[in-house]
Amino acid sequence: MIDFNALFKISYGLYIICSGDEKSGNGFIANAVFQVTAEPARFAVCVNKNNYTFEFIEKSDCYSVSVLHQNTASEIIGRFGYKSGRNFNKFEEINIKYGQTGVPIVLNDCIAYFEFKVVQKFDVGTHCIFIGELVQAEILDDTKEPLTYQYYRLEKKGLAPKNAPTYINKSKLVQKTEVKKSGKYQCTACGHIYDNATESMKFEDLPNDWKCPECGADKEDFIEI
Repeated sequence: MIDFNALFKISYGLYIICSGDEKSGNGFIANAVFQVTAEPARFAVCVNKNNYTFEFIEKSDCYSVSVLHQNTASEIIGRFGYKSGRNFNKFEEINIKYGQTGVPIVLNDCIAYFEFKVVQKFDVGTHCIFIGELVQAEILDDTKEPLTYQYYRLEKKGLAPKNAPTYINKSKLVQKTEVKKSGKYQCTACGHIYDNATESMKFEDLPNDWKCPECGADKEDFIEI
């Protein structure tokens, strides 16, 4: 037996991973980022092969990591975590700088950033692990706490996007208690509440292609509360 709730006991941060250059690029929310060596300083990032940013990392052999703070705006989470860069310019109206390698770096709600040059790649099935050697690092705000996946899940009621290596289908989670249905549904990306009591149409009757009005997450990314 596997109790998938146990997987939530593993600690992660939440970051924006970007790649590309000034002509084109993309970024996405990731939690699988960790340091693997000290000298030289090398970090690993795990990227879904279906992710648009994967293509840019493959092409440029560079990526950046922006460390988000606890009060990161839901619009940033929705934009980089629940929308595809193939049909939406995620960098539009976003504060971007370009690093020494030319890679884009998101500065919105960012307390520190890192820039890496890829030195190794490992195919792990649905994802690839890119090992990057540190090129540049800077602290932007030393007064705020970094956003962790635990804080995002427990305080902001968010869940990992489908392309995340830590994504767990809600149907696999053990329900500890039976709760009375409220008719209220919450977006797992930004926390927006859809209340059947105040809306003109019940949530269940919304079309399958309906999107969250706040962040653009899919209908299936809502959970009943």
